Amino acid sequence: EEQLVESGGGLVQVGGSLRLSCAASGFSFEDYAIGWFRQAPGKEREGVSWISNPDGTTHYADSVKGRFTISRDPAKDTVYLQMDDLKPEDTAVYYCGAAIYYLGYYVNYMDLARYDFWGQGTQVTVSS
Repeated sequence: EEQLVESGGGLVQVGGSLRLSCAASGFSFEDYAIGWFRQAPGKEREGVSWISNPDGTTHYADSVKGRFTISRDPAKDTVYLQMDDLKPEDTAVYYCGAAIYYLGYYVNYMDLARYDFWGQGTQVTVSS
């Protein structure tokens, strides 16, 4: 059974840092893109960043570019999201999802409809 498990959320002050982890099991990790999305109360789930496991391609939303860094550890089937210089508007539940990655084709992996399965989410709260 495919499974994604997020961890690393918590309460942090403005300007602080957190590192989220997304541990994968039950599927061919190396064939997928892993995306981080977030959902604040009363808002739609939005794409934050994604990384391709086959070739390491990454992408970031404009709102987090320069502050967040996505990376992967294939030996651990885990993707990380390093979040620095956190702001109150980063407060949300953060989810990771897995989508089949098509080498050589343009696919919008910031579209949550592309994703096949999701983790349960981890809360990030940034206090001012």
